[in-house]
Amino acid sequence: MRAKLLSAATAAMLTAGVVTTASAAAATVPTASAASGATAPAATRPAAAAPCGTLKSAPAYTHVIWVWMENHSYNTIIGSPQAPYINALADECGLATNYHNISHPSLPNYIAGTSGLGLSAIKKFDSDCSVSKHCSTSAPSVFGQGETWKAYEESMPSNCDPVNAGEYAIRHNPPPYYTTLSGCAADDVPYPQLTADLAANTLPAFSFVTPNVIDDMHDGTIPDGDTWLASNLPTIFNSAAYQSGTTAVFVTWDEGEGGKSNDCATNTTDVGCQVATIVVSPSTAPGTTSGTLFNHYSLLGTAEQLLGLPKLGEAASFPTMTSAFNL
Repeated sequence: MRAKLLSAATAAMLTAGVVTTASAAAATVPTASAASGATAPAATRPAAAAPCGTLKSAPAYTHVIWVWMENHSYNTIIGSPQAPYINALADECGLATNYHNISHPSLPNYIAGTSGLGLSAIKKFDSDCSVSKHCSTSAPSVFGQGETWKAYEESMPSNCDPVNAGEYAIRHNPPPYYTTLSGCAADDVPYPQLTADLAANTLPAFSFVTPNVIDDMHDGTIPDGDTWLASNLPTIFNSAAYQSGTTAVFVTWDEGEGGKSNDCATNTTDVGCQVATIVVSPSTAPGTTSGTLFNHYSLLGTAEQLLGLPKLGEAASFPTMTSAFNL
């Protein structure tokens, strides 16, 4: 089953222009499922592949891209035959096998992950509320630490739009919730701007990418999200910014499903607290896994460390992912 899954996924990546060594010698390696402790046979794959492992030493990363998906626990994504591209990418790059969201539902995770605010401060976002006087914060965020940034929001009608519209959900777009953030009107933009910025080689230092509620798996299916990633990530990987060796990409999920705990950062017993997080970078060796307990605060601290920014709030209290994935 797993060998067939990886074969199909590798073919999909070849079609998308991600795997470039179809004629390379094969090597037997542990799969993402095996790394997580699930029972799965080893699979045969090309010995070398892009976009990971092209550099042995970590460069000075000047671009960090986050892609946030929705509402699926680790064990529903990793090893799933419904997610061939995601599993191939995890196998060909890096996979955090003990990564946790912070709370439930969606919005508290988006706020915690971009600000470092603790549980008591994010509690007011528990209703997934729209932007208002009572559903916002004056806290600093990764969007306003002095680096260039943009949030690229699929299906958002206009810049920094604070209202739900069709398949665009404001609760998945954190910048409008930060009341002291001055750049939202200019830098929180509809998703097509990402392609334009990549083509013009004007990618900002920090990018936050949110698919719409179908493509992020919230209202759509796992195959919907897998297909979206397979169609869109290669544009990043083939860009000048990534090919220059200075861009790291992280794909994560906001929260697991069916969780019973709202204190998930260190909860290792509730499967609704564990999500898949994939690390893609030129210096991350293919097949890298880490069982270190990471969470959205770790992700924030990692981005800040790579970009030379001070760690906000709880990001200073958890390990970063730089060493584990050779960033």
